[in-house]
Amino acid sequence: MRGYFGIGVEGISKARNVGSLFRSAHAFGASFMFTLNATYTRAEGNQTDTSQATGHVPFYDFPDTASLILPSDCTLVGIELTDDAIELPSFHHPAQAAYVLGPEKSSLSPALQDRCDFIVKIPTKFCVNVGLAGAIVMYDRTISMSRFADRAVQAGGPTEPMAAHKHGGIYSRKGMKKFEAPPPVAESKIID
Repeated sequence: MRGYFGIGVEGISKARNVGSLFRSAHAFGASFMFTLNATYTRAEGNQTDTSQATGHVPFYDFPDTASLILPSDCTLVGIELTDDAIELPSFHHPAQAAYVLGPEKSSLSPALQDRCDFIVKIPTKFCVNVGLAGAIVMYDRTISMSRFADRAVQAGGPTEPMAAHKHGGIYSRKGMKKFEAPPPVAESKIID
């Protein structure tokens, strides 16, 4: 999968929820993790973060929204249950993204929502746990941006293996002209 992503939380007070989120982030291959204005200690978070993600993935703790620094060209995506948010199954994930989730008993702050490039919602009847919501978003990113065999038409696994990757033609550095790749050489068969 090309690109990168980071994931973080704003205003969290339950470190175990963050620990669960960070463990999932580590499993899904996050490039960085962060907290904003959060009460979070690694010792308490490690009670649910059994992979100890903060020891393997860069972790940033920002005191407030104004101090949040993201890599250049990184799109900030808020995860929030609002009427005008984009539903996750219809969302095209940016190649370079940072996802941020709000506190357990509240919403992303208005200042952070204003800073987000997109607000996305998980189509549920009510809010789910922060750790679970983050895992759902990371899973959706993985299945929509990675290569997998096509889903089966009926219940069960795929009936055909994933197609091999097709490479494009050869490009010259001068003038960026495309040259067609030579056809593959057929194997000769020995007949007795």
